[in-house]
Amino acid sequence: MVADTKEYLNRKNFYEKFLTVYGKNPVLEALKNPDIIFHKIHIAQTKKITDFNKKIIQVAEERGIEVITHTRKSLSRISKNINQDQGIAADLYFDNHHLFPDFIKSMPKNNFTLIALDGITNPQNLGMIIRSVTASPCYGILLPNKGNAALSPLVIKASAGTLFKSTLIKCNSLEEAIPRLRDKGVITCALSGAGETSISEFKIESPVVYVLGNETTGVSKSVSNLCTHQIKIPMSGGVESLNVSVVAALLAFNTCF
Repeated sequence: MVADTKEYLNRKNFYEKFLTVYGKNPVLEALKNPDIIFHKIHIAQTKKITDFNKKIIQVAEERGIEVITHTRKSLSRISKNINQDQGIAADLYFDNHHLFPDFIKSMPKNNFTLIALDGITNPQNLGMIIRSVTASPCYGILLPNKGNAALSPLVIKASAGTLFKSTLIKCNSLEEAIPRLRDKGVITCALSGAGETSISEFKIESPVVYVLGNETTGVSKSVSNLCTHQIKIPMSGGVESLNVSVVAALLAFNTCF
C-alpha cells in the first residue's frame, strides 16, 4: 500500500508539471524551442491533411514527438477550448514547475523572493507578471490552482514566451501555503493601498513572499489576515493604483536598486 501511494504521488507530481497549449501559433512556437519538452501533440482529423499539419508532423517526427489524431470532439476535451484550439493541442512538460509541498521540503537556503498571486484573472496581466518575474532576480511565482487566470495561449503570448522558462510553484490555496511559509521563517507581505509601511522603508534580510491581489478588490481578506506585514507603494498625482503587472515588476526587481 505504501509503495502504491508513493507511485501515485510520483505520477501525480509528473503530470502536475504538464501544461496543455492549443492553437497553431502557440504549438509551432513551442516546437521551435529545443529546450521545451513535448509529451504528445494532438491533431483533429480532417478529410485532407493541411499544409500546416504536415509541417507540424514533420517537425514532430524530427524531434521524436508522438502525434495522435483525434475526432474534433475528442480534441476539444483535451484543449478544453473548441472555439480557439484550431484543431491542434500539445502536452508540454515543465521541470521548473513545482508543487508547493516539494518546494517546502527543499526551499533555497539563501534569501529569496516569491510573488504570490491572489485573484489575477486577466490573462494579459498574468502573462506580463510572468515575464517580469522571470527576467528578475526573483525566485518565482506562487500560483494557487484556483482563482487566477488559466495558463493559456493568451498568457503565453502576454509573457512573450517566458512562461516556458518561468519558475512556478503551484499550491492548492494561499490560505494553506502562507501559514506553512511562515512556519519556515518566510516573511509574508500583502500589498495594499492602505498598507502601514512603504516598500521603500521595508528592508529585510529574510526570505519574503509578496502577495498581489486583484486590481478591483485587492488581496482577499482571508489571505491578507494571514500575512505578517501590510505594505504599500506610495503614489502621487491623485493616482490610486497601478496595474498589478507593474507592481509585480517593481517588487521583483526591488533588490536591484
